Amino acid sequence: MADLRPIAAPLVALGPSGVAIRDRLKGLTPADEKVLRLVGAHLGSLASRDLKARCADGLEHSTDTWAARKKSLTSESSSRWAGAITKATHDQWALSRRCQLAHVQGLEAGLTTIRHRLSQPIGEKGTKKAPGGYRSKNEWFHKARRLHVLEERLERERADREEGVVHVVRGGKRLAGNRHNLDAAQLTEAEWRTRWEAERWFLQADGESGKRFGNETIRVAPDGEVSIKLPAPLAEYANAKHGRYVLAAKARFPHRGTQWADRIEANRAVAYRIHLDVAKDRWYLTASWQIPPSKTIPLDAALAHGVIGVDTNADHLAAWRLDTCGNPTGQPRRFSYDLSGSADHRDAQVRHALSRLLNWAKTCGVKAIAVEDLDFQAEKTREKNGRRRKFRQLISGMPTGRLRARLTSMADATGIAIIAVDPAYTSKWGAQHWQKPLTSKTRKTTRHDAASIAIGRRAQGHPIRRRTAPPRNDQSDRRGHRTAQAGPEALEREETRPRIPGPRTRSVQPDAASTRATRTPKTVRDVRSDQVWAQDSLLLTD
Repeated sequence: MADLRPIAAPLVALGPSGVAIRDRLKGLTPADEKVLRLVGAHLGSLASRDLKARCADGLEHSTDTWAARKKSLTSESSSRWAGAITKATHDQWALSRRCQLAHVQGLEAGLTTIRHRLSQPIGEKGTKKAPGGYRSKNEWFHKARRLHVLEERLERERADREEGVVHVVRGGKRLAGNRHNLDAAQLTEAEWRTRWEAERWFLQADGESGKRFGNETIRVAPDGEVSIKLPAPLAEYANAKHGRYVLAAKARFPHRGTQWADRIEANRAVAYRIHLDVAKDRWYLTASWQIPPSKTIPLDAALAHGVIGVDTNADHLAAWRLDTCGNPTGQPRRFSYDLSGSADHRDAQVRHALSRLLNWAKTCGVKAIAVEDLDFQAEKTREKNGRRRKFRQLISGMPTGRLRARLTSMADATGIAIIAVDPAYTSKWGAQHWQKPLTSKTRKTTRHDAASIAIGRRAQGHPIRRRTAPPRNDQSDRRGHRTAQAGPEALEREETRPRIPGPRTRSVQPDAASTRATRTPKTVRDVRSDQVWAQDSLLLTD
């Protein structure tokens, strides 16, 4: 046990801090689409120029340079549009810096692994603590070349980070690379150009508390009317007062529409984003706002009615319900999903699986779901599992981050707490202690089902193993209880049990003993006789 890494304590995950809802803008006229394209292209060019200026500033950025950039943008758009553009620029630059740091750390970890394996003899077997050598001279040679490539790459990334240089592609790096591989992307040049331009548009505005309907730039009235404040160069296209353009389409938010209506009627901040789905040729409006995170309940209160342990896999969620003592009850459940296809299809599959899981949890009356706090950044690296390509693809395909975010958000709406546990050894110990005992002729227990039990027991604070080692002399009064579920307050085997008032059978009501009349027993032995017994005097004889 000394070689095992420490296991973190379970914790109740925080609820979501924001809400985003989307609706399709139906009934747009050709004039509406023309105005939206013009506004998006004009503001997109300003956003590209501002991002270039921010990247050029690097670490020398200050409040004065920010004010100068915003002032130059205001003359070509408006003060509010300029504020939204500069804020998006700062968020993008900060995200790029975080990704740059993660890339540097990944390169350092890869170099450490390669150097260690190159130092080992060829064919040397590895251990649990460190990997062994490479299998052949050919592999050793190619890894030695890769070592020099990664060292040069790491040196370049470190230099960029010290100077504050980041590399950002507005529109997406993948879409930019598709321009040189149109056949592989199954796109024509015209189709790629349309997608590229749509991705680089800028049609989003931050909310403002105290302003009418929570947003002065993109305003949505309670009746669904959508109006946009046009930039100064496009003021000639206005069809309403104060340089605004009113769209013919009406916005309707079926999901959380009541919350959105209450918010805009109180003039609270709501951010909006208008974007075009080129593949479907549809325009969408997304509304978002911040909410205070819901207060987490104590761990003991969340586990008062048991817990459902969930094991996340590449194609399904394995779940099993546990009672308060950590014992599995009922049958295991499996919620499958298909992660092939487009991103929208994968997201829909995850949402449907989580919806079925939460509905089952509400049916069982459980108030907590235990999941693993997974992070495969170290396990899916090329240097750690170079030959196991299918395993790396399997790990990379598991939607751990999206599933965790979706589950937290959806569970918060249903009042179910999410408990995050350490994923260390759950699959191994679950299969070791629970798979075989729970397998029968009518039920086949998989490793994933056993892992869900281990996850639930870890959330409850119980050890994963089913039973502890029996006492040496097989006497519970001297060595204590055998089962791990028994607490210190439980009675020993030889102790007298306390008398529990009331009947001992289910057929008699609890208060029947005090209310029912005395009845004559059916057995002859217990029948009471009406005769009066008397002792006669002894007979006197001569």
